[in-house]
Amino acid sequence: MTSQRLLAFGLKFYIVVFFAYLFLPLIIMSLATFNDSRFPTVTPWGGTTLRWFGELWHDGGMWHALSNSLMVAAGVLVLAVPIGISSALFLNTVSSRAKPFIYALILSPLLTPGVIIGISTLIFWRQFGVSGGIFLTVLGQTTFIAAYVMLMVMARLQRFDRTMERAALDLGASQWQMFRRILLPYLKPAILSAAVIAFLQSFENYNTTLFVAGYDTTLTVYIASQVRTGLTPAVNALGLILILITVVLAVVYELKRRRELANAQKAGAM
Repeated sequence: MTSQRLLAFGLKFYIVVFFAYLFLPLIIMSLATFNDSRFPTVTPWGGTTLRWFGELWHDGGMWHALSNSLMVAAGVLVLAVPIGISSALFLNTVSSRAKPFIYALILSPLLTPGVIIGISTLIFWRQFGVSGGIFLTVLGQTTFIAAYVMLMVMARLQRFDRTMERAALDLGASQWQMFRRILLPYLKPAILSAAVIAFLQSFENYNTTLFVAGYDTTLTVYIASQVRTGLTPAVNALGLILILITVVLAVVYELKRRRELANAQKAGAM
């Protein structure tokens, strides 16, 4: 066997192991949804059933926690995306020696454990009479999620041709017109991607949320509490539904992207 064939075989083997590592837990979790056992497992198999979807439908606590998670994620989007975009634009224009310090300062929440962020957020806002809840959860998560948005927007800005900006200003456009008609359309893919990442980071967050959520339990905190008292496969049913929704959205987006690309190629050929 030549070195090239060995390398190709090793690469294929790595890809198979990588995707198995990613998807095998999801497959097992999905199969547990249909197991007639009160524990979320596939062994032993107690028979095929759909009753856990009914249990999920009647689990008011889980649906309430899910709605809280969605509200928190929406609030984080409203705050984190503008803050991240503003930080990226600011750092892109700074040329002083303080730029590395400012960059490190903005990224510091990413290096801080979520437990520390949650406790410090709760202690700080309690001085102003604000106790734990959805509002405080949004603020606590925004402190580090905004940094993700900033990094993704900055990566896009690195490839931006600044001569287009100067040309628009020389032709009489205001700063707002230049931003709205030139810079914002260019940053749109990065902003959409950053918004998706911010939503997912907020939706799955546990460490920070645990200390600032108060009585407004989110889905991750609710599931963690159910693990102590006895988790049922109803949570697997919810996970399966979320996976299916994600797959459908991904397929719809890919079909739309391919249709737009085909239309653009046809317009270019005419």
